[in-house]
Amino acid sequence: MNDIERKIVEDLQNRLNITFFKEELLFEALVHTSYYNEQRQSGRVEIRSNERLEFLGDAVVDLLICEILYKEYPDLDEGMMAKIKAAVASEEVLSDIARSLKLGSFLFLGKGEEKSGGRMRNSILADTLESLIAAIYMDLGYEKVKELFWERFRFYINEVLEGRKLFDYKTALQEITQKRYHVIPEYALIRTEGKGHDKVFFVEVRVKGETYGKGIGKSKKEAEKKAAKEAYEKLVRDREDNTGFPSLRGM
Repeated sequence: MNDIERKIVEDLQNRLNITFFKEELLFEALVHTSYYNEQRQSGRVEIRSNERLEFLGDAVVDLLICEILYKEYPDLDEGMMAKIKAAVASEEVLSDIARSLKLGSFLFLGKGEEKSGGRMRNSILADTLESLIAAIYMDLGYEKVKELFWERFRFYINEVLEGRKLFDYKTALQEITQKRYHVIPEYALIRTEGKGHDKVFFVEVRVKGETYGKGIGKSKKEAEKKAAKEAYEKLVRDREDNTGFPSLRGM
């Protein structure tokens, strides 16, 4: 790290009231790919982007949310726990938490990403929060992650339970397919039946051309929501069975 980078890393530690044993790990958590690419092009070979930490952080966030749900909400069944976890692990919530920590102020971005407003972009903030959580997990342990983030995530769980944050299957489905498979779901209107107020829409949602959900509704939007719900629930079931998207293996 250079002096400017080290100062930013120290400022974030002060804000979080933590001290890393390996400050380089925290620095790595803050390095967006745009900054990494610029630095590599200038000949800086030792720098790493936060993508690997983001991958780990995704799993740590899931674990934390699941533990909170299991320990603090004993009356919730498995299905409801899965839905709440998906809502709380969403880009919207993760970026909210990142903003509450002013994490955008500590990011290392490339010049182009900086100019385009990357410090405020939900996807970048959410990914950086996951990277930060992974860095804390690796350097200071899971107990420190819980100390810093348990109450923050529990707040959003309560928001979902009390209806202030509604579960959106279309958003949840898109986030998980983008993050894990680098594709977005496609909705296809198969047919309509009836006329006027009695019209019914039949929709399918596809991933890489394969149908994962079907929906029927009085509007195209309603049918898409139902198709997304079916696809999302299938994805969750398959993931729990360690099967994932059969057609996407090897991507």
